[in-house]
Amino acid sequence: MFPARCHEKPSLGCGIPLQCIQGNGEVAVLEQTAGREPSAVPEPFRPIVQWTVQQLLPGEERLMAGWPKTLRLEISGLGDLLFCHATPRNENQCFTRLTPEDRLLPVFAGSDSPLVICGHTHMQFDRKVGTTRVVNAGSVGMPFGEPGADWLLLGPEIQFQKTLYDFRTFVRRIIRWWRTLRRNVLQRPSEAQMLEIFSRAELK
Repeated sequence: MFPARCHEKPSLGCGIPLQCIQGNGEVAVLEQTAGREPSAVPEPFRPIVQWTVQQLLPGEERLMAGWPKTLRLEISGLGDLLFCHATPRNENQCFTRLTPEDRLLPVFAGSDSPLVICGHTHMQFDRKVGTTRVVNAGSVGMPFGEPGADWLLLGPEIQFQKTLYDFRTFVRRIIRWWRTLRRNVLQRPSEAQMLEIFSRAELK
């Protein structure tokens, strides 16, 4: 959901170019940096957006703001692909492999691409919407279903991938992070409490 560290000319560290697009997380963070409450983010999750804004390094807000919401790429063997976070017209719209096609036809009617790669719901699928093939890449960090990092290998075919990892260790680290977030953001100590703590450790 939230932005990864990207440099001015991002790559995967092995000479492979990296293309980024904005998703609902990036849009929410940019709204917050502009001084607006991210209206699409439920109230309980807004402190997480605020925390994310605080982690941005100089220049990262500008870099993120320059990412497009949709991206067209030519992939060998697959042709012209359109990448988006949720749907081509909205980064927050939810749909799954079970969503009736008639609801989705107007959503993808203007995509002008025979193949759309999306995400957002964190569940992989491959389905048709009219004449458009729509493929969900799933999620690396928070996949729903079986544990493992879900991703796509594109060209000359579409291959669904799952990379297994020690998810129990990952969960333990997330729990420690959440406790820190809750202690320092959601349940911040008062100024009086912190003055008392710092007074015991201040210069003697």
